[in-house]
Amino acid sequence: MSQHPSTQHWDPAGEEVRRAVLGDEHVDRAVATTDDVTADFQDFITRYAWGGIWTRPGLARRDRSIVTLSVLAALHHDGELGMHVRAARRNGLTREEIQEVLLQVGVYAGVPAANRAFSVAQRVLAELGEDGTD
Repeated sequence: MSQHPSTQHWDPAGEEVRRAVLGDEHVDRAVATTDDVTADFQDFITRYAWGGIWTRPGLARRDRSIVTLSVLAALHHDGELGMHVRAARRNGLTREEIQEVLLQVGVYAGVPAANRAFSVAQRVLAELGEDGTD
């Protein structure tokens, strides 16, 4: 993997967790599109989100996925939500647990937020070959 020169100083712990949670393919795409405009932002999220927060011992990765799904759904960040539905599966959440998280979003963030989130989750789970018939 060739890196943009500005990404070579990324936090190694953050890079490791980011790849473990999001997958190499996703991170490689982000790195490949990094340029002088986005390099500092990529460094920021790798260092602070992935290296600073996701590596903390206070919550397991699956629990951090639950929090992340909830916040992204509540704020209607559908693109990030889809990415984190994949990450949640990678972090051990079952389809049923993702469903429960989104049901709870409906209570606390509103039915429209949950409705949008369920649509995103349904699409992503289908892409993962999880059509709900198991």
